[in-house]
Amino acid sequence: MTKKVFLIGHPVGHSISPIFQQAAFDYHGMDVTYQAIDVDPHQLQRAVDDLRKEDILGANVTVPYKELIIPMLDSGSDDVAAIGAVNTVVNTEGQLVGNNTDAEGFLKSTLSSINIDPSGKSVLLLGAGGAARAVAVALAKRGSSSIFIANRDLDRAHRLVDTLRPIGNISGAIGLSSTKLEAIAYSSDIIVNCTSLGMSGGPQPDLSPIDKKFIPKGSTVIDLVYNPSVTPILRDAQEVGAQTLGGLTMLVYQGSISFKMWTGIDAPTDIMLEVARKALNPN
Repeated sequence: MTKKVFLIGHPVGHSISPIFQQAAFDYHGMDVTYQAIDVDPHQLQRAVDDLRKEDILGANVTVPYKELIIPMLDSGSDDVAAIGAVNTVVNTEGQLVGNNTDAEGFLKSTLSSINIDPSGKSVLLLGAGGAARAVAVALAKRGSSSIFIANRDLDRAHRLVDTLRPIGNISGAIGLSSTKLEAIAYSSDIIVNCTSLGMSGGPQPDLSPIDKKFIPKGSTVIDLVYNPSVTPILRDAQEVGAQTLGGLTMLVYQGSISFKMWTGIDAPTDIMLEVARKALNPN
């Protein structure tokens, strides 16, 4: 019997997850299909109930359902509790367990791809949404020495800081337009863009969330945006001599962790990365 895994979101047509996840199943010769399904909000409960079927291994969950799906599941991991979102569901004999692989995927991508360990490093996060929360949890658990969260909506940044302070060294919140941002940025070892600024097809594809002059030479700049592969902030960082990492690596690594949760088998991460890169840059 063919097994199935789904990607649940709205919309999902832009996602490349089906391409690299299917490549992983095919690499192992598994009779599994991975399919994106666009779920209207009023159909979410029905879609979740369908995941309990015997032939379904589980699902990935993307916006806007990563928080809304939590009460519809039977249980959740510690990372779900800390991050407040689910991106992976595993069907275990009809019981649905929520997981979040974003934090671990972020850490694996930095350690494996650019050999950067955030432990003991000072970090500036740009943005205060769900992605920033996942990265902040990863950094705090890893032992970053300081974590500042910068956001246009300062109140939202403060709320995130208050929520995460019990986990680790969350230093404080700051506005993206604050005069103090330059000093904090210039003293940071790692800068992570967790906003959608610079995303292809987004409302502001040509903008960086931070001024180029704030990026210190010798720092590491990471952008969670994966399309384009070189975003405005990464281009600026490269020009000043900073090390860079795009979001595609994190996307694939968090997906590889999901793959193992569904199958119990190590994912062919290199194959998944190669396929994902070709999907983004077919020429």
